[in-house]
Amino acid sequence: MDKRDYKNMWVHAEVNNGVVHPVTLELCCEARKLCDQSGDKLIAVVPGKVNDGELDKIAECGVDGFILVDGTGYERYNTEAFTNLYTVLCEKYKPSVVFVGGTTNGRDFAPRFAVRLDTGCTSDATELIYNPETTDIEFVEPAAGGKIMAVITIPVLRPQVGTLRPGTFKYAPTGRRENIETIHESISFDVEQIRTKLLEYKADAFDPELDIANTECLICLGAGLKEESLPKYRELAALLGGKIGCTRPLVDKEILPYKLQVGQSGVMIKTKLYIGFGISGAVNHTTGVDAEKFIAVNRDPSAPIFNYCDYGIVGDMDEVCDAMLAELKKA
Repeated sequence: MDKRDYKNMWVHAEVNNGVVHPVTLELCCEARKLCDQSGDKLIAVVPGKVNDGELDKIAECGVDGFILVDGTGYERYNTEAFTNLYTVLCEKYKPSVVFVGGTTNGRDFAPRFAVRLDTGCTSDATELIYNPETTDIEFVEPAAGGKIMAVITIPVLRPQVGTLRPGTFKYAPTGRRENIETIHESISFDVEQIRTKLLEYKADAFDPELDIANTECLICLGAGLKEESLPKYRELAALLGGKIGCTRPLVDKEILPYKLQVGQSGVMIKTKLYIGFGISGAVNHTTGVDAEKFIAVNRDPSAPIFNYCDYGIVGDMDEVCDAMLAELKKA
């Protein structure tokens, strides 16, 4: 295999009910930066039908072209058709990189088509770096329980396939390119070969308190929380106009639901104010937090979280919370 035969970077456009998933736009914005360094073209691959205006959203992220795919098998997500689609397209066009959103669907089919192409697939990177000397993408992600950051490359094989968690990269569109090439492909998959059938669809009941990805204030609770103290932190979040989040230990103990788990294994947060109580500061948590103002409270002065915060308070988390509540109520 000669790496020089493989060119351009692709982003899989995940579409749900005709609407492009936000992770697609985030990946296009980040891949645009890499293409500007490498000289590759940025191509969005769009399987199935999309609603009017959805392609315009992708175009505003600076893509150089689209591959629009029609045919049978894409009415709903399924492993078989999407795996086949990318296997066929990659064998035909030979992209250097394929980026896939780390959603439930993306994590399912990305490694499957990578195996069929006899290449590698990395997962859940928090940073992407283009190496001009090797022309490889360096996928940076937490490892060893978040204690180290690993750099993973696919130095010999192509295409380089990777999944990236939603919310990892910023949505910062650079604007539509003057000339956008559009390629139409028809790749049908025998629906009889799809091994699952949709019997019923019922949307989850929406609870705004569990939607924490873009709250302007997050009160995040760690392993140091005493369950009986939870109400006071809920009160603090309410007074600050924010919401509650947590780290994995509280989910494992079933004190708070998984949808409130912050970090690489949970929700990626973008917020104006983050206050972490009783959180040690493992890499897989802190890399999931993007805050304009980062405040940490921990009784251990050597806790790693103090390396990340703008303001650190060494003290008992309940006592600090009580003091904050008292001051807010005075105001």
